[in-house]
Amino acid sequence: MTDGSTPAPLPNPLPQAGEGANESLCEPFDKTPLAGFNIVVTRPRDQAEGLAASLQVLGANPVLLPLLEIAPAPDQAALQAFVQRAANCQLLVFISPNAVQYGMAALHHIPAGVRVAAVGQGTAKTLRKQQVEQVIVPRERFDSEGLLALPELQHVDGWRIAILRGDGGRELLGETLASRGAQVEYVTCYQRSKPVLDAQVWLAAHPDVIAVTSSEALAHLWQGLGEAAPTLARTATLFVAHPRIAAIAQSQGWQHVVITAAGDDGMRDGLVAWAAQHRK
Repeated sequence: MTDGSTPAPLPNPLPQAGEGANESLCEPFDKTPLAGFNIVVTRPRDQAEGLAASLQVLGANPVLLPLLEIAPAPDQAALQAFVQRAANCQLLVFISPNAVQYGMAALHHIPAGVRVAAVGQGTAKTLRKQQVEQVIVPRERFDSEGLLALPELQHVDGWRIAILRGDGGRELLGETLASRGAQVEYVTCYQRSKPVLDAQVWLAAHPDVIAVTSSEALAHLWQGLGEAAPTLARTATLFVAHPRIAAIAQSQGWQHVVITAAGDDGMRDGLVAWAAQHRK
């Protein structure tokens, strides 16, 4: 069940996870650096299991409490219609690993001569698993702004660009590419829904850390937990993968927020660095 009723076992400036990591390399090697910590992983269940398994190996007690659920796009006819004209595009932009999963399931392969871009390294990694080797991806800032700053996307006048994503999202990428002369269309590959959250389940998990990777998920967490949200905001440390999410968290009242590098590796490494300073 993913209705929030049963967890699956398995101060400014904001600290950057990993600060002090070099010093920790001098310490004796610890195979279970996360031992004793309850870490709530909030990604959709299919995406969360790999991270949860790696955290468990490091000694943590991971608890899966998804804040979003992912399903195929409701309008499969529209997705298939795009597949028929995808070869006319100069560029396909994948917004997330889910966009890759559901988009490539429909496309089967990238048409010859069509370039591919990804917003972040996790999305690029998922594309490479689909045998898409040449991916335009930011090297530092992993978001729409980072992608738009790349030289490969500066001169797109006359291009046909398809942005593969879920239902809705930020419009900055499409609007900016259109302002540069591209003909942009959005392709809905999947849909998101919000499970009902049970505040008692969340409190019973006694989370030391809650890992959140999207602003949409964070908003759902705060709204869904209602009166219990401020309690967690005082007692748990919130790990987020982007400064934009951190800013939202601070505005909600979270007192302990840590920004990590992107992807599972960034989250895991950030947790290990944090745990070294917060041993139980």
